[in-house]
Amino acid sequence: MWVNGAFVRDIGFTLEQLRETGLPMPGDPHLRASDPQALDEAIRARRMHSQAVYVRGPNGRWTATYLTLEPTSEPTGPIGWTVALQDLTSASAAESQARSVLASERRSLQVVAQVSELIVGLEDLDDLDPVARVLAPTLVDAATFVIEGCARRRSLPAFPRRGDDEDPVADASAGHRDGMAVLDLSHTYPAGSHAAAMVGLLRSRWSRAHAQVEAVLIAVPGRLGTIGMLAVVPKDGGGPRTLDAETLTALQLCARRVGTVVENIWLYERQRLQAETMQRAMLPQQAQIDGLDVWTYYAPNEQTSQIGGDWYDVMPISPRVAGVVIGDVVGHDVEAAAAMGQLRSVVRAYAFDVVEPAAVMSRVDQLVGGMGVPRAAGVVYSTLSRTTTGWRLAYTRAGHLPLLLLRDGVARFLEGGLGPLVGFGSGARGADGADLVPGDTLVYFTDGLVERRDRSLRDGLAELARVGAQVAATDAAGIGEDLLSRLVAVAEDDVAMVVVQVPSTHATRARTSSPRRRRWTLTSEPGSIRVARRHVARTCAAWGLPGAHAAELVVSELVANAVTHGWGHVSLQLHDTGEGLRIEVEDANPAPPVSTDGHPGRVGGFGMKIVEQLADWGWHSSNEGKVVWAKVRGDATER
Repeated sequence: MWVNGAFVRDIGFTLEQLRETGLPMPGDPHLRASDPQALDEAIRARRMHSQAVYVRGPNGRWTATYLTLEPTSEPTGPIGWTVALQDLTSASAAESQARSVLASERRSLQVVAQVSELIVGLEDLDDLDPVARVLAPTLVDAATFVIEGCARRRSLPAFPRRGDDEDPVADASAGHRDGMAVLDLSHTYPAGSHAAAMVGLLRSRWSRAHAQVEAVLIAVPGRLGTIGMLAVVPKDGGGPRTLDAETLTALQLCARRVGTVVENIWLYERQRLQAETMQRAMLPQQAQIDGLDVWTYYAPNEQTSQIGGDWYDVMPISPRVAGVVIGDVVGHDVEAAAAMGQLRSVVRAYAFDVVEPAAVMSRVDQLVGGMGVPRAAGVVYSTLSRTTTGWRLAYTRAGHLPLLLLRDGVARFLEGGLGPLVGFGSGARGADGADLVPGDTLVYFTDGLVERRDRSLRDGLAELARVGAQVAATDAAGIGEDLLSRLVAVAEDDVAMVVVQVPSTHATRARTSSPRRRRWTLTSEPGSIRVARRHVARTCAAWGLPGAHAAELVVSELVANAVTHGWGHVSLQLHDTGEGLRIEVEDANPAPPVSTDGHPGRVGGFGMKIVEQLADWGWHSSNEGKVVWAKVRGDATER
């Protein structure tokens, strides 16, 4: 009485043809024969029946079908039976397609899981390359992430927040077209546009085969807007339309997860920089004491972004007396840093008023107790007074670790003058002292230098004494670097150190086992130029390097540029390359140095010209700004 359109399309019979010829189901002899007897029995018993049958269509083609015969509830009505035929060939194709879709979805989920696992411990934006390698060639032929502010791969400025129809990158980054865009790598976009910069970047990263195709850009979202792009080339060089829904969903999900992690990295980095900046702002700059070689060092815990309570101070109290203090306030938070700042100010104030260390700390106890400082603190306060034969050390210890004295290859701790923590003293404090002769070295340190999770503090102190006795360097900076290199692979706590040496005129050249690196933090003021020259001269003497005068001139120009044109602290590092002295000066200004022919109408501007005559030089970006380096040539002295 009636057939639907699918019957006509798949089986091949129209209603008129069925009425004329019926439905031939004898079965193909080359295929499995139909079972007419089972069908007859079902019709006679008037019950529902299903079986596979082969139907021969009007064009002679045999079709494997699944027949379902069902009687109506009213046998005397106009319709006695309904017959359903399902084309098994089409069903197999549908099933195959379903399996293919399922496999694609499973593959996409596996990729998303891999990406999620990779980015869990992501710490560096350059570590996104392994993530891109998971996406290609699994989901696409090529993939790369372009993230705003990637330090070593910075190629694009901040992504725009407003769309531009002529700039697909700007359009996608503004959230238009669902944060997606098509970028034709063979097209020439307007100079200066984000699209033009992106084309140049992708051509440099991808192979030549992908340099002239259409790339799909997927926005990497952040909380306040787009922070990057995921650029991909669809499979088999196909156009953007060949990205199926499952693949596109997986790529967008990966982009969102990467965006979340990148913003967490930025947040952590901002917190770390703020914490370190605050900590360093509270620490004094390295003071120069006539007749002493002084080196100071501070490094925060590498496993936390919180500020701590480690501190030191070096004070020229008078022409013949210097004060040196080191301390550690319990905790790693703002409260600990505030307590540290208060304590440092109190000690410094009394140090210039009272000479004896024990008297200074007794007065500090009284004031700290009255101030109600909420954190316990340990301090070593000492004075170094010039004598006719050397220096006299006087010190007191308020619950802090001892000093280490290095003399003629022997290391021993100065453990006298011990009393309770700061603020807990109820009376006069004890003191001790020692006479220092040329060649002696004092090491002031906090527990971050010796304490480890896998060993006790006592064992750490024993290791410090063992290593100190083997120190090969002959200058304060070299001794400090030697101790750090052997004791602190990764800082598990804040580390503060002060190394004070009484220089000896009989010092021998350092053995090769000593680290051939020195580093200092300088203030951004003209006085740092003189300090840097002194460091270079002393290091060249310790290493036995020629050309010290040329190196002093080079470092003067580099530090002068950093002080004049940079901002923030200035970092100075010296390296013995085996072929000469390499000088590195870092400041927070990312702009590169420029060699000029002088300033018209005024004096100056020839600094880098002088450096060019004496050294090979260059520069590179750093996390803080830039590093300008110079390697002093062997013939520099003659020049």
